[in-house]
Amino acid sequence: MDRLQSMRAFVKVVDEQSFAGAARAFEAAPAAITRLVADLESHLGVRLLQRSSRRLALTSAGEIYLPRARSILAEIDETEALTSYSSQTARGRLRVLVSPSFARHQLAKHLPHFYAGYPEIALDLASAVAFDTLDEAFDVSLLIARNELYQGDFIAKRLATTHVVLCASPDYLARQGTPTVPTELARHRALVLQTCTPSRSWRLTKVAEGTAWHTDVAAEVSPACALSAEHADTPFGAALVGVGIAALPSYIVEDALTQGTLVRVLDAWSLGAHTVYAAMPTRKYVPAKTRAFLDFLAATFKSPDDPWLPAPGGEGPARGKLAGPRR
Repeated sequence: MDRLQSMRAFVKVVDEQSFAGAARAFEAAPAAITRLVADLESHLGVRLLQRSSRRLALTSAGEIYLPRARSILAEIDETEALTSYSSQTARGRLRVLVSPSFARHQLAKHLPHFYAGYPEIALDLASAVAFDTLDEAFDVSLLIARNELYQGDFIAKRLATTHVVLCASPDYLARQGTPTVPTELARHRALVLQTCTPSRSWRLTKVAEGTAWHTDVAAEVSPACALSAEHADTPFGAALVGVGIAALPSYIVEDALTQGTLVRVLDAWSLGAHTVYAAMPTRKYVPAKTRAFLDFLAATFKSPDDPWLPAPGGEGPARGKLAGPRR
């Protein structure tokens, strides 16, 4: 039995949540993956996975074995990478965990610049609606956190701040009127993204001209909630067709504000801010492909403020920086 290959097969089955998915990742037959995992279980004398027609689940032995297998495989990969470190060639598959909204509205449009500099890197993007800590199954996790990150065995690089702002279509505002003070939101229909505004009550913070984003001036209102959704593109799409006023992170609405399909409402006010981080597991050696992607993220998004909105008192929405890769 090739124990390392069996370990890799087991970890991949867990990551993909299926034998078929692991087989596709390895470009192998599903029967081969099944046999490798079965051989590993036979060698250990325990069952690692509970199999059913609907899902896979780790046994108690599997839960103990999985993190140790990951650690062993990571050390082996690191040792092999060190052997060829002098080549400094950024190539291979890079697993990235990112929210669907950030992937759709920001990452995707900048990828031509990334691939222009690093054509031998292939990105495997996985999406989760809400997460605020790193997943060690991925090389890089793009985290969007309201609060400070939990301490852990990982490295997190701060990229930028994104503010939750109010916006609506010009058609909606023409029909329903444009609020000039927060209390007027009470007669409007609210489109809510649950991960940003979990409460049906909106607490707005005012931005005084010439100051940093946050001040002590705040207002709390409870508009009628016409739509509440887990996925950002649902309230975003509803706002575009004039259903109501949406509260969304600036990185989602940047292009719509630039194109005029959405308009800021109460642009002196914000519903708070989140921080965007690029995080990766702690490693003595960072592969060239990971360093290339982190450099790309920093060159494209890193900003002391919100790169998707103007600074207080500025004119017009900020454009995303279409930065080329740094060698």
